Amino acid sequence: MELVTASEEPSAALMYHVERPIFNEGYIDSELLHRKKRTPKSFQRRIAEHLRCSSEKARSVVFGFLPILTWLPSYPLKEYLFGDIVSGISTGVMQLPQGLAYAMLAAVPPVFGLYSSFYPVLLYTFLGTSKHISIGTFAVISLMIGGVAVREAPDSMFAVNGTNASQVVDFEARDARRVEVVVALTTLVGIIQFVLGLLRFGFLAIYLTEPLVRGFTTAAAVHVSVSQIKYLLGVHTPRFNGPLSVVHSLDAVFRNIASTNVVTLIIGLVCMVFLYFIKDLNERFKKKLPIPIPGEIIVVIVSTGISYGMVMSENYGVEVVGKIPTGLLPPKIPDFSVFPNLFPDAFAIAVVGFSIAISLAKTFALKHGYSVDGNQELIALGLCNFMSSFFHTFVVTASMSRSLVQESTGGHTEIAGLLASILVLLVVVAIGFVFQPLPTTVLAAIIMVNLLGMYKQLKDIPALWRTSKIELAIWLVSFFASVLLGLDYGLVVAMGFAILTVIYRTQCPKNALLGQIPDTGLYFDVDEYEEAEECSGIKIFQSNTSIYFANSDLYVSALKAKTGIDPAQLLTGRKSQLKYAKRDNGERKAVNHCSSVKKNAVVFLDVELGVTREVVAGPKKQMDHVYTNGQMNENNTESESEDDFFLQRLTPIHTIILDFTPVNFIDSVGAKTIKSVIKEFATVDVKVVLAGCSRTLLSDLRTLKFFCEPVTPDLIFPTIHDAVLHCKRSRDVPVCPDVQ
Repeated sequence: MELVTASEEPSAALMYHVERPIFNEGYIDSELLHRKKRTPKSFQRRIAEHLRCSSEKARSVVFGFLPILTWLPSYPLKEYLFGDIVSGISTGVMQLPQGLAYAMLAAVPPVFGLYSSFYPVLLYTFLGTSKHISIGTFAVISLMIGGVAVREAPDSMFAVNGTNASQVVDFEARDARRVEVVVALTTLVGIIQFVLGLLRFGFLAIYLTEPLVRGFTTAAAVHVSVSQIKYLLGVHTPRFNGPLSVVHSLDAVFRNIASTNVVTLIIGLVCMVFLYFIKDLNERFKKKLPIPIPGEIIVVIVSTGISYGMVMSENYGVEVVGKIPTGLLPPKIPDFSVFPNLFPDAFAIAVVGFSIAISLAKTFALKHGYSVDGNQELIALGLCNFMSSFFHTFVVTASMSRSLVQESTGGHTEIAGLLASILVLLVVVAIGFVFQPLPTTVLAAIIMVNLLGMYKQLKDIPALWRTSKIELAIWLVSFFASVLLGLDYGLVVAMGFAILTVIYRTQCPKNALLGQIPDTGLYFDVDEYEEAEECSGIKIFQSNTSIYFANSDLYVSALKAKTGIDPAQLLTGRKSQLKYAKRDNGERKAVNHCSSVKKNAVVFLDVELGVTREVVAGPKKQMDHVYTNGQMNENNTESESEDDFFLQRLTPIHTIILDFTPVNFIDSVGAKTIKSVIKEFATVDVKVVLAGCSRTLLSDLRTLKFFCEPVTPDLIFPTIHDAVLHCKRSRDVPVCPDVQ
């Protein structure tokens, strides 16, 4: 019976009183609880229900596939439209030069970067779930694509006049072939991402913990920054991919630093200082400014005008964007014959592209308080890449620099991305020539300044050092592995390490002995709380982990160490004591000329625990004290006999309660281990019971055939307090004083 009472005074604590019998699992399962009768559904019926179409199900599928339908009807024009327009223009102006630059990294003509900045962005507006990421070209993905294109279509394949140093390369044919390879690669990446999305492999995103994501994105910022240094200095270096590519790229830059174009460097540094100043103003006065100052637009327009007026490309050797063709190309079917050679690269690029996008999406979603769907993001990226590849694009993903610009300039929804794609379309079909004099060092300056937000994540290191060493290790492994091994291998290493930390936590859980808070049914760690008092003759053991094959032995070791009871050692001690007792008894017999006494063996069977004990009758022996139910009582009476030593308790502890409240699952090895623990401790007359098992865990134990002699459901209790009250009713048994 349960009764809840409260005092009339408002400040009085709410009290409840419970009066009920002590429950165990045998009583609960047979008397207290009765399962609902359910008719299991046949396989055919489940398939039919899954395939059955209804208006609600159709609506759910459509809204899930086209997330734009969930937010566009309620789009607040007055609040969001102006910010989205400014953000879209800012991102679009930045997307234009980045598309041109990253196309060169992908080893294709610059105009294909513009195509990749239009078609996928337009599609993502309808399919994506993130409100702030900017889909389009990205430096790291472009570098990976370029490595594949150069490998499949090297210059040597298009040599016109011999193979010596005087050879001439047919650049037009080479570029055309590289475009075919890149387009086919993009198609394959799209198919892989789309299939993974349909198979619900977006759950991979849950393994991208926040420390892993922040370490990974910081490492990606390093890759992007290093790739922009040569544009900032105006030097020409070869392309590097794979492990240690950052080191090789820096080495190449320093080897050619003597050829730095001073004018290019000055332009880049001035733009960086100006952009940093503008960003600082926007941050300091964001509450007073109606909209952020569009520093990127100002820099692009001013630098383009100065470069055009001073003819910097010809007079000072400043590298500029160059010719931008106008118009769109007709769609074309990709070359499927190269798929077998591209599959490993396509899978790596698909995973890395998704990882970058979902990492940024989760970062912005966490900041702005909404959620993203990993499965839908996979489907969205897959369709963006697959459908756009027919229009001569290369693989796209979320861009860190543009996403930061889109978010910082006031973007609220995917409308900003839509406007950015429209701006790129206008440039492609009408005014692309306007940005032809734009220095590439300005693009590098814009990118590097926008990466400063990612570098601020380095502040996580001291914070994690103070809060969680394991999460700090995940952050550092994610960062250094991604920097040194590349983003593809680095991500795999980081995810593997994050999973290993989960295993480590199960291998090194916190173990504790619990004690009761007086006059309550609450039990807490006796080492941490002064009020917690151990129950006489009872040890309550708690290990904050599940029990399975990898940690079952460690669980047993911790149990024995915490309780101080090792049955093997106690049995060894008992044999030693019996040996000395018999020797002393023999000496007394020789001195006193006592006749031998016939000994009769009596066998007692503990039905509950299945333990057989042998009691031997013999001469009486004086004992100073015995243990009864965990209490040591001094007395001067004689014990039964020297051989009744076998019957004395070897430890003052008569019961061990295993608190299974933290145990989420147990496998067959764990179940066998717990059963062997019960049997092993029974050999020294210590009863082991379980408390706090969830219904799911009990179901697993039944499936694993755990409940068979000597283990029965009567040894399982719903709470620790039930188990304690039951054990206190156990009869007192004397304990041997000499064996510790």
